[in-house]
Amino acid sequence: MRWRHPGQLVVAGFAGVTLIGTVLLMLPIATTAGQSTGMVSALFTAVSALCVTGLVVVDTPTYWSGFGEGVVLGLIQIGGLGVMTLASVLALLVARRLGMRLQLSAQAETKALGLGNVRQVVWGVIRLSLTVEAVIAILLALRFGLRYDEPWPRAIYLGVFHAISAYNNAGFALFTDSLIGFATDPFICVLIMAAVIIGGLGFPVILEVLRRTRRARRGRPWSLHTRITLATYGGLLVLGVIAVTLAEWRNPATLGPMNVTEKLLAGTFHGVMPRTAGFNSLDVAQFEPATLLLNDVLMFIGGGSAGTAGGIKVTTFALLAFVILAEIRGEPTVHVLNRRLPGAVQRQALTVALLGVGAVMIGTLTLLAMTSFRLDDVLFETVSAFGTVGLSTGITAKIPAAGQLVLVALMFIGRLGPITMASALAIRERPRRYELPEERPVVG
Repeated sequence: MRWRHPGQLVVAGFAGVTLIGTVLLMLPIATTAGQSTGMVSALFTAVSALCVTGLVVVDTPTYWSGFGEGVVLGLIQIGGLGVMTLASVLALLVARRLGMRLQLSAQAETKALGLGNVRQVVWGVIRLSLTVEAVIAILLALRFGLRYDEPWPRAIYLGVFHAISAYNNAGFALFTDSLIGFATDPFICVLIMAAVIIGGLGFPVILEVLRRTRRARRGRPWSLHTRITLATYGGLLVLGVIAVTLAEWRNPATLGPMNVTEKLLAGTFHGVMPRTAGFNSLDVAQFEPATLLLNDVLMFIGGGSAGTAGGIKVTTFALLAFVILAEIRGEPTVHVLNRRLPGAVQRQALTVALLGVGAVMIGTLTLLAMTSFRLDDVLFETVSAFGTVGLSTGITAKIPAAGQLVLVALMFIGRLGPITMASALAIRERPRRYELPEERPVVG
């Protein structure tokens, strides 16, 4: 097969790993009951893990055996790092070189700035991921072993699983109620939040911050992408924490019975999770309608580009805001932090946002036609799937098989990105050799 676009190889790679994961989860050895899992349930779980989402149709700790949980954990790690990133590492280890096609695919997946730094970015992604996961895993294992008297093999397993799941923004947990049992434990909650934030900022931002701290101190600023991501991510994070905490402060089914310190901790936790993590320390089904809508917005925006987070990304959201501001002011070009924004970037941001809106709306309408659930619940579910978040009001397993396949498609699109999917599915690409006469329609 002739690959016309790097995105096609990225999509094919994820599809191939999905197929392998589905087959492995269908094996009787993957379940505690020793029975084969249905294809739809296995496919849903495999895609949810590979796309680091966290939505589930079966209870992870009770349904899957150790082998099944291992498959889920492996898919989370592969999905978080990226199929092309791991393929590049394998090629470097075996052949000590990267072919041009693999370099283009890795560049498209990791958002490397050029072919010259693909190798450097790939190794940086691997080292960063393994380092953060190892530190979080050790601290969590110590907490589970010392505070909750878990046997040390079990404590280590819990620490490793939740560290990988948190850093990759997957949201899979080995507790039936996710992290509700640890809602008032600041140690575990802060560690999970830290891993989620680091993974959600995106590899380019973290790597640049680590490498260029001295440069920034000397008066040479970080790149425009890093500055936009840090500012927007931080602003939305603070906004989410404050809004969720205030909205649920008196809700007797969530924050109401807690003391002030516990309310602040749980509110902060749920202000961070819509960044596409998917863990919950409160019962999401009991959230106020305003909280659900706020979560919809935050989940749709997502986290940083080229990381483990989903959504349309905070950079897309910020760039659209700058475009709107420039248009309102009547400015002929868009300026962002003393830099001019190219027209191609503006079109790309608009395309990503509108394709995302279209995907969520089609998915929501389809599920509303298939089920009798409320709009609040269905919209929350579809946005969570597209944003690869994993939060749910508890309707996932109750959706019919056809509806679960709709969520599978949304998770796949959300993880790879609307533009990557669209370009991979395009019949052909061709340059435009001429321009037609210009005419301005009425807008607004």
